Amino acid sequence: MIDHVMRVDHTEYNAAVDLIGRNLAAGRGGRVAFIDDAGATTYAQLAERVDRAANALLGLGIKREQRIAIAMLDCADWAALFLGAIKAGIVPVALNTLLTSSDYVYQLRDSRARALFVSQPLAKTFEGVQALCPALKYLIVDSQLKDLFATAQPSAEPAHTQRDDMCFWLYSSGSTGAPKGTVHLHSHLVATAELYAKPVLGIRESDVVFSAAKLFFAYGLGNAMTFPLAVGATAILMAERPTPDAVFKRLTENKPTIFYGVPTLYAAMLASSAFPDRSKLNLRVCVSAGEALPPELGRRWTERTGTELLDGIGSTEMLHIFLSNRPGDVRPGTTGKPVPGYQLRLVDDQGNVVAKPGELGELQISGPTSAIMYWNQREKTKNTFQGPWTRSGDKYSVDKDGYYAYGGRSDDMLKVSGIYVSPVEVEAALITHEAVLEAAVVGAEDENKLTKPKAFVVLKPGNSASDTLKSALQQHVKDKLAPYKYPRWIEFLSELPKTATGKIQRFKLRR
Repeated sequence: MIDHVMRVDHTEYNAAVDLIGRNLAAGRGGRVAFIDDAGATTYAQLAERVDRAANALLGLGIKREQRIAIAMLDCADWAALFLGAIKAGIVPVALNTLLTSSDYVYQLRDSRARALFVSQPLAKTFEGVQALCPALKYLIVDSQLKDLFATAQPSAEPAHTQRDDMCFWLYSSGSTGAPKGTVHLHSHLVATAELYAKPVLGIRESDVVFSAAKLFFAYGLGNAMTFPLAVGATAILMAERPTPDAVFKRLTENKPTIFYGVPTLYAAMLASSAFPDRSKLNLRVCVSAGEALPPELGRRWTERTGTELLDGIGSTEMLHIFLSNRPGDVRPGTTGKPVPGYQLRLVDDQGNVVAKPGELGELQISGPTSAIMYWNQREKTKNTFQGPWTRSGDKYSVDKDGYYAYGGRSDDMLKVSGIYVSPVEVEAALITHEAVLEAAVVGAEDENKLTKPKAFVVLKPGNSASDTLKSALQQHVKDKLAPYKYPRWIEFLSELPKTATGKIQRFKLRR
């Protein structure tokens, strides 16, 4: 199947037809595809809803390659609309549901979406938006969507698309600068399942999966839609925000075997007094991505659940994880080894490939799921997508055994006394202290205008900020790392600033 995914040809291929059709052909029509807050949807019901969505969109006069935008909370209709658009040759644009009105105006104008689909609880944010977006002809809330589906024909002919046709867009989280419309092809969705989900996670039909990361993220899209559909598994979808309590409820009631989260969430869950007993869980594989996983967090998760926590890295540009630890082969403090089908290299500031074990370089990726461009951003496209290689902006080193270790973002690296210091390494040391819940480290200038590490720390409940604790934390880092890496200043915060994906916004802390 991998050879089939990676072959470049001009035969017809439609990602929605593949992901739905393979389940019907395998006789899984009666199997549950999704369990959302409204109930269960079987594969046969999903297939019909996808066809109704395709016909409904065409009935609105939306044409092939035009865009629609989806700003809906996670539910089975989100997937039906996304796949229905793809089946009709229309391009769905997944929008982050946590943004402001001005963010949405920017993305809707940039994408020139013809229709926007919104969940009722989010409708207030979109008041007045349509008047500011000349291309936006329809704004449809989810209650109207059900009527739209009901009146559409239950069987649809697929558009005559090919593997290299534009399929869907995702917007980058925009933690720095304007978000970028990242354009993906029809071949990309199933390739992530064939290259990562099947060989690395070992996902199978009997799995029940739950992703705390939402469908509008590249990470969540693969976790909760592409991967389960690729093998006929069942996905749990949750509309509400992934608080520890909300996640615990799904883990104990729906008994997922695969769970996907981000380090920030894992830390909050481990700090919660409501953490369920191991006997109430049915976890087989747990995955962490979005930011580097501190080794201590992984150790505590495995100690508490008996399940390995697989740290991996993916990106909106590459669509999903391309570097990962493996079940039975977890190297704490590393992001593991390349996923099959992807090539990695590390490049120094002069553009030379780094060859020495342990030496830092920018991580670049070559693989079959790389986006083709950022929409309407030619210079940024040329800077990121360089021939077969995609720049990640992440600093990494690789050891003699081939395990890759994260060294921070290229623009986050600190030069202390002429030596590179990884903020992530200092953060990982701080978080091993019993009083620390979260930590973020940035560069700050001392009286001589020299850059030194400064730490922002969130304490666990029951701990109080004090100068004594500051000194204890500084000594704790000196005991763990080379002394020059310790934070010269420590500031206690009630919470760290983060993007909608849960990544720490260090640029805000640097201000």
